[in-house]
Amino acid sequence: MKFPYGISDFKEIATQGYFYCDRTHMIPVIEDAGKSILFLRPRRFGKSLVLSMLENYYDVLKKDQFGKMFGHLKIGKNPTPLRNQYFILKLDFSCIGAYGSTDQLQQFMMDHINARVNSFITDYKDFIQDQITIHPQNGLASINSLLDAVKQIDRSIYLLIDEYDNFANELMLNKKNSNKDDHTDAYTLFVKKDGPLKTLFKALKAGTGGNGFDRTFITGVSPVVMSDITSGYNIAKNKYLDHRFHHLCGFTSSEVKNCLEKIVADCSMERSALDTASDLMKTYYNGYRFSVKARDYLYNPTLCLYFLEEFRDNCEFPRKMLDENLAVDDQKIEFISDLPIGEKIIAKLSQKNAILEISELKERFGIAELLKDMSKDQHFIISYLYYMGALTLGDESISGELSLKIPNLVIKPLYIDRIRNMLLFDPSIRDEGRFAAKKLYQTGDMQPLCDFIVDHYFKILSNRDYAWANELTVKTAFLTLLYNDILYIMDSETEIDRHYTDLTMIIRPDKRRFQIFDVLIEFKYISLKDAKLTGEAAKTIDQTALENMPCIKTRMAEAIGQAKQYSDGLNKKYPELRLKSFAVVALGFDRMCWKQMSSLSP
Repeated sequence: MKFPYGISDFKEIATQGYFYCDRTHMIPVIEDAGKSILFLRPRRFGKSLVLSMLENYYDVLKKDQFGKMFGHLKIGKNPTPLRNQYFILKLDFSCIGAYGSTDQLQQFMMDHINARVNSFITDYKDFIQDQITIHPQNGLASINSLLDAVKQIDRSIYLLIDEYDNFANELMLNKKNSNKDDHTDAYTLFVKKDGPLKTLFKALKAGTGGNGFDRTFITGVSPVVMSDITSGYNIAKNKYLDHRFHHLCGFTSSEVKNCLEKIVADCSMERSALDTASDLMKTYYNGYRFSVKARDYLYNPTLCLYFLEEFRDNCEFPRKMLDENLAVDDQKIEFISDLPIGEKIIAKLSQKNAILEISELKERFGIAELLKDMSKDQHFIISYLYYMGALTLGDESISGELSLKIPNLVIKPLYIDRIRNMLLFDPSIRDEGRFAAKKLYQTGDMQPLCDFIVDHYFKILSNRDYAWANELTVKTAFLTLLYNDILYIMDSETEIDRHYTDLTMIIRPDKRRFQIFDVLIEFKYISLKDAKLTGEAAKTIDQTALENMPCIKTRMAEAIGQAKQYSDGLNKKYPELRLKSFAVVALGFDRMCWKQMSSLSP
C-alpha cells in the first residue's frame, strides 16, 4: 500500500495508486450548499486535499483527464453538469509571510496574488484573448485586470482559497503581548478597518457573479479572521458545523481498519495484532466530531497516515504516537492560558473525564472578544479550542447544552504540558521531576516522586492563589510528571467495574519488552481545615505521627480499599500486567503519605 503522507495533490494520489478515502460523492452536496462556502477544520485535517479535488474536478484544462482521475471514484459514475466547466484561481494564504511591518505584510500578500494571477495567465492563455496586466505593487489591480479579461468570454472562475486565516492567526498570537486597547498592532492594522486583508476580500466579493467568481470555496481553521473582516466578505455560507460536511475530511473507523487488515496480512502477523493496532489508533487518533447530528467520530487523517506508513514499512508501531511536525501548535494553548480565565479552563481540561458545557459554539467571534475580560463568559475560549482541534463535540446534555471534550490521547498532553510549564517555570526543575517519575515506573519507588511534589508543586500551590487548586490538583501534579505516551497508554479515567480509577499507566502492547511497570494510583485529599491544622503546623509533624493521625488513617484505608479493588479488576482485564499499585493521601498542599499494594492489607 502507498500512503500519501504529506501529499495533498489529488491528481498525484488518484493516478499514482496512493491510498485514498473517496470523498468525491460530496461534490453534489457542496454544489447544493451555496456558491460561496466557508469550511473550517483543525490543522492537518485534509482541507488542502479537498481543495485539490475540487480544482481537478472543475478545471476546464483537466477535462481530458477526468476519466483517469475520477473514473474509478464515486463521482466518476455520475458526474454533475458543472464538471470541468471553470477556470480555477487558487490562493494559498499559508504561503504569505507573517512578519514585518504592515507595508511588508501587504506586499507579501500582493506578491502571492500576482504569482497566482501569473500562473492563471499561463494556464489559460489558449482561452483568454485579452491581455491581463500584472501590477507588481497592487495584486488587487491584477485581479481586476483578470476579471475584465474573463468577462469577454462565456466562462466563469471557481475561486479556491486555502488556509485563509493562516498568516493572520500568526499575527493574532503576537497581539496578546501588546496592549489590548492598542489599535496599531500588526493584526488590527492588517485585518480590520480598511486594512489590506479586508480590502482584498472586498475586491473578491465585488468580483462574484456573472463571468467573474461564480463559485468560491474557502478553508481555514477558525472563524476569527472572517469575523473581523465582517462586511469585507459577508457572502460566505458557514458549513463547518453542517452534518452533511462531517465526513468531507477525516477517516472513518472502517477505513482505518481496512488498511490495518492489509498491513497485518502483508506482515504475516497474528490476527491479534489487528485488534491491538486498531485499539491503539482509536485511542490516540479517533474522537473528532464536527456536528451534533453526526453519528460517528472521525480520525485525524494525517496522523493516521503517519502511523500506517510506519507500520507498513517496519511491521511495528511507531515509537511515538504523535508526529511532532503535526502537533497542534502549543502556542494556541499558551495563548488561551494567558487570557483572563484561560488558565482555569486549561487546568480543568487536564483533569480526568473533563467536560465543558456551553449553549452553542460561536460561529462568529473576533479577536477583540478573545482578548477582553471574559470572566463571566467562557464561550469564546471553548469555541476557539474547538476550532483548533483541542476540543471536540460530545453529546448534548439533558438540559440541551453542548458538551465538549478532549478528542483523544494525542491532544491530552497539550493541556498536561501547559499546566506543568505554568507551575514549574525552571526547565531544570521539570527535568528533576521527570527523573523522579522514571524512578516510579522503572523501579516501583514512589518516594522520590512524592518528595518532589511536596518540595516543588506544593510550595508553589501554597504560595500562589490558584483559583483551580483543590484535591484534583494533587492528581494533576502526578499526571504532569508521569505522562509518557511513548511507553504508556496514559489514562486517568480507566473504568473498572463501573468505577473509575484515579490514574493508570498501562504499558503499550508493543512496549512490553521493556523492563518497566504498569502503574495504578488512588488519591485521597484532606484539607487543612478538616485536619484542624495550619500549614505551618502540618509541616512540623513527624512522618510517623502524620501517618497515625485518625483522619489520615481513615482516608488511607479508603484509598487502599479502592486501589485493591481496581488492581484486581485490572489484573483480570489485562493478565499480562506487571502492576504496581499505590494509595496516596495528601494533607492540604503541605504533606503526603503513601502505601504500595504489596504492603497493603487485603
